[in-house]
Amino acid sequence: MLFGYTWIQWVFFFFLYCFLGWCFESTYVSFLEKKPVNRGFIRGPFLPLYGTGALMMLIVSMPFQDSLVWTYVAGCVGATVLEYVTGVTMEALFKVRYWDYSNQKFNFQGHICLSSTLAWGLLTILMTRFLHKPIEWVAFWLPEWLLTGGTMLVAVCFVVDFTLSFRAALDLRDLLVRMDQAKKELERMQKRLDVIIALGGEATEKWVKEQEENLSGTLGSLALRRDELVAGIEARFIKLREALPLSKPIEEKREELLELRSRFGINLAGLDISRYMGDFIRRGMIKGNPRMVSSRFSEALEELKQSAQEYRKKKKDEK
Repeated sequence: MLFGYTWIQWVFFFFLYCFLGWCFESTYVSFLEKKPVNRGFIRGPFLPLYGTGALMMLIVSMPFQDSLVWTYVAGCVGATVLEYVTGVTMEALFKVRYWDYSNQKFNFQGHICLSSTLAWGLLTILMTRFLHKPIEWVAFWLPEWLLTGGTMLVAVCFVVDFTLSFRAALDLRDLLVRMDQAKKELERMQKRLDVIIALGGEATEKWVKEQEENLSGTLGSLALRRDELVAGIEARFIKLREALPLSKPIEEKREELLELRSRFGINLAGLDISRYMGDFIRRGMIKGNPRMVSSRFSEALEELKQSAQEYRKKKKDEK
């Protein structure tokens, strides 16, 4: 036993506080977004950060049960450390921040902020002095077989949900990486076209500039117009070959562009937004975290969010 609780009671506390945290967070975010939001990393009604934070609050406050001030301080420090470590770890692994305090005063790297730290201390007092007492009573009152059986059943569902959500988060990371790579390849193609304009003279400059404008116009919807882009680039290269006068420099640039085109096609091969959005877990990863940000793949993430909105609107119109 640890601090008077059995291991199954600690697990019971974890899942219950995960659920209560989900209720609070989903209600708060739904109010801000003015629409229902199933908040969190996983799709079920659980927020692991709240469950872990609640257990941490209980443990760090146990030595200070007789002091309200030290209970507050312990909650502030312990919860803030947990929030920071969790935020840094998730961003390093998934390349996305699932919460961001960058717009708050006295924040540190966007993972933690002063207002959040102060709120954690208040929550620690609220939980340890008021909320936990009836929950503790329920844990002691329930028959052991019912507490164990029910908690283990929830644990199985939680593990399955967490595993699927973890996989979806990795898929989201990989998709953002491919979208970013494809966009960079496309921008490199535009630079090569500038070189061809310089070599080809005025006869082809107008035509190539028109193609370049069409090409840049597709940057904002790269993932959704993949097939159109690939087909357009193929046709563009064929027409360039016919329009430009043959010379050694032109041939060398054309070969370089052909190689670049090949790499571009490979990067786009895995981009299928419709298939990604068609998966409930993957789709929920974006919908349930409307304020997620990415410092490295910000443009790709915003495009993906926009794609998710268009996908939901399309499905709604089809019904």
